[in-house]
Amino acid sequence: MGGGLKIGAVAAQSGLSVKTIRFYAESGLLEPVMGRSPSGYRLFTGAVFNRLAFIKRSQSLGLTLQEIQELLNIHDGGDLPCGAIKARLEAKLADIQSQIAALAILQAELEGILSAWQDQPPAHLIEQTICPNLQNS
Repeated sequence: MGGGLKIGAVAAQSGLSVKTIRFYAESGLLEPVMGRSPSGYRLFTGAVFNRLAFIKRSQSLGLTLQEIQELLNIHDGGDLPCGAIKARLEAKLADIQSQIAALAILQAELEGILSAWQDQPPAHLIEQTICPNLQNS
């Protein structure tokens, strides 16, 4: 099998570790490979770089490897996964917006607690609780 790229060459050119590429290959994210060399090395086509770039970019946008696999399956089935990608990214954005709202509420609560903080609360409160500053008001 001539012309295939060994995993070390793919790692060097992609900036990913051999271990990561091996994991992706074993997970089916980099299928199909060209096969194996006579000495047993995985051989990849040049198309692996486009696929790796897609995986890296998708992960940087918060998609899981399972989600990426589903999108690659759409591509491998002959369709463009752009609509499915958009739906995933919209869902991810909604999750982030929800998390930001929850963090804003937490931030306000922490600011409120800290603004009234007493390092030495009155003695009669100490016996009633572990830290009077954290009592619900």
